[in-house]
Amino acid sequence: MIPLRDNIPSRKVPFVTYVLVGANVLAFFFELSLGPNLERFIYIFGVVPQKVVYAVFEAPQLIPYALVPFLTSQFLHGGWLHLLGNMLFLYIFGDNVEGAFGHFRYLIFYLACGVAASMAHFLVNPSSTVPTVGASGAIAGILGAYFLLFPKARVLTLVPIFYFVQIVEIPAVLFLGLWFLIQFLSGSMALGTEAAAGVAWWAHIGGFIVGAGYTVVKLRKIRRRG
Repeated sequence: MIPLRDNIPSRKVPFVTYVLVGANVLAFFFELSLGPNLERFIYIFGVVPQKVVYAVFEAPQLIPYALVPFLTSQFLHGGWLHLLGNMLFLYIFGDNVEGAFGHFRYLIFYLACGVAASMAHFLVNPSSTVPTVGASGAIAGILGAYFLLFPKARVLTLVPIFYFVQIVEIPAVLFLGLWFLIQFLSGSMALGTEAAAGVAWWAHIGGFIVGAGYTVVKLRKIRRRG
């Protein structure tokens, strides 16, 4: 399923979302400029769980260098489809969450969800030597927030069915619920396999849960004030 747009207009100009999209695109073009040095760059600035374990237990002086990728990896991508897919989700769902949280809080929320997502991947795959990159963990946090903030929203979705393509309007709770279920099932089936390290399913799951959890707390505070 490919989302095309939702039916909730932005409350404010989502300039933080635009900046995040721009930063990811610029970072990707920088990656393209690296040529043969790209692999080493990704290894340094992507999250490599084994490097974190080594730093914590064998070389504490390297801990800062092992932790920086939890932030930098959020702006790196493994290819055009990886980038475009993530930016599409960020563009469609990010503006409304930004409007609900406010610009600065939304930025901190986005980055925090990305860090939490990478941590979830690390905890599930501590021995992996495969670098993980991408904004999908942070975006998963946005999806978790959107799931609770806009339960009545609908998402215009492109749905491929065998050789046919249908464009249908799907309730956001169904679209995002199915998305989360796919991540959970895929992550569960991949546990203990090389696929678990290659695709950060648990980063998506962790990001979504953290985003939804923060939103639950925020909504409770709003209700108490009201």
